Parts: sequence; structure tokens; C-alpha cells
Amino acid sequence: MRREEQETECPGTGGGLGFRHGNRYGHPMNASPANAHLSGLVTEACRRIRGADPTPTLAELADGAGLSPSYFHRLFKASTGLTPRQYAHAVRAERVRGRLGAGDAVTESIHAAGFGSTSRFYETAGARLGMEPRRYRAGGAGSEIRFAVAECSLGALLVAQGDRGICAITLGDDPELLVRGLQDQFPRAELVGGDADFEALVARVVGFVEDPSIGLDLPLDIRGTAFQERVWQALRQVPAGSTVSYTELAERIGSPAAVRAVAGACAANRLAVAVPCHRVVRRDGDLSGYRWGVERKRELLRRERR
Repeated sequence: MRREEQETECPGTGGGLGFRHGNRYGHPMNASPANAHLSGLVTEACRRIRGADPTPTLAELADGAGLSPSYFHRLFKASTGLTPRQYAHAVRAERVRGRLGAGDAVTESIHAAGFGSTSRFYETAGARLGMEPRRYRAGGAGSEIRFAVAECSLGALLVAQGDRGICAITLGDDPELLVRGLQDQFPRAELVGGDADFEALVARVVGFVEDPSIGLDLPLDIRGTAFQERVWQALRQVPAGSTVSYTELAERIGSPAAVRAVAGACAANRLAVAVPCHRVVRRDGDLSGYRWGVERKRELLRRERR
């Protein structure tokens, strides 16, 4: 018998895409046996998508869950924020990034990840990789990245921009180390000093660091694993002047058991202040590690609460 019970959200699979936590109205779901059962069905479907080649069809996934395709589709999207097809596409794109980063050939990587044709992958390659696949594989070779280092009250600040937007905002004590970090991130890209227009953009970032109340509305090139991107998106929804614990952040993306993975995603963030990982604290409210130093984190929070 097919079950058409109340829609629910589910915990994450612990391997990539995080899930929302709470029902479609934003309220926490009751941990009832029925809800736990539906959570398990979506979790199992995610495991099937990640492990199967070719990707199971919607009908196959729904049949495995004992639900109608239309209901399963609604349930899956409510749980993950994505349709089964979108989830499968994100999983495949994540595999491509891993293989390209290891130096595998582009076409081989695309087919090995489960894309039926290279054209289907290239349709969204720019959004997923931030650049063409061959450039990504070659460490950004052929790409031009403008950058500039400025001084602010928190020390040195580097801002870098590629074709798709701001790809790095980093803080530190030594400007040379910030530039080396950018070179390590894009080892074969052409790094170009910013012109007058870019210097004006950097000034906007500096102004935001000094006075968070002015806001920062710039195009961002946010790239990471599907899980990292979920964490970073959730961080951008935390209001200025507020904080959230790692545990709460894990719950917000529907992966309450992935607290360490959430902390890892925060540590991997390359867009200081724009993706506000400084707003994440320990459960007891104490400040924890921060990629650019705990004292900078403390000061950023103080300014936002001012």
C-alpha cells in the first residue's frame, strides 16, 4: 500500500547535500515514528542516487520508497530543497570537480561522473566550477583574476575577482601571505593587479569591514562541494549582529549529525565577511576558531552589534 502521509523533512545523508530542518512552514517536525519513517525513505533515496549508475528514475525511486511518484517528488524536494533530478545533477557535478582537481581528463571526468553527454554538463559548468572545465583542471590556466591588497583596521585585506564575481576575500597580518594563498588557490591563473575601478570595489569591501551597517552587495563566485554551498547559503541568512552555533547551523540545513562537517565548511570559506562564518559560535556562546583569527572574529561581531 502506498502511503500519502504528512510531508516531512529528513536528516542529511552525511555525504554531500544537506537538508532543511522543519516542515514546509518552517516549524520543527515532531520526531514521530511516521516522520522518522519518511525521513529514512528520503535518506535511502539519496544513497541510491549517490551510489547508482545510471541514476534511478523518479518512478524507480518512488517505487523503492513505496510512494507514488508525485508524492515522493514533493517529499524529496521538501526534505532536500532539490528535486531528485537536481540532487543527482549536483552529485555528478561534485564528482566532476573531484576528478578534475585530481588532474583527470575533462571528457573522462564528465562521463565517469555519470553525465550522459558532455553538452549536458557544459550547460551548467560555469555555475558549478566558476570557469570552463579545462581551466578548472589546469588550476585556472587561461583565466584572469584581478586582485588588490588593502589595509583596514583588522590588518591586510585581499580581494580577488574572476569572470563570475568575487572569488576571494581574505584577512591577515602579512599581505604577501595573502597573495601566496591566492596563487595556491589558482596556481595557473593569470593574477592581474586591479585597476581604478577594481580599487573602488576593494574600497567598498574595506568600508563594509569598518562599518557593517552599510551592507555589501557584490556578485560572489561561491564554489565548493554541494554540502559546503548549503552551509554557506545558510550562513548568509544569519542576520548581522546575531550568532548561531555549529549545532544550530547543522540543524538548519537538516543535517543535525554533521556538526563537524559544518565546522569544516566554515573553515573552508574563502569569502570573509561576505559569507559571514564569523557569526558561528560554540553552543555555550564562546568564540571558537576562525580562519582569520579569533580576535578578528570578536571585533567583527562587536561592530555588527554596535
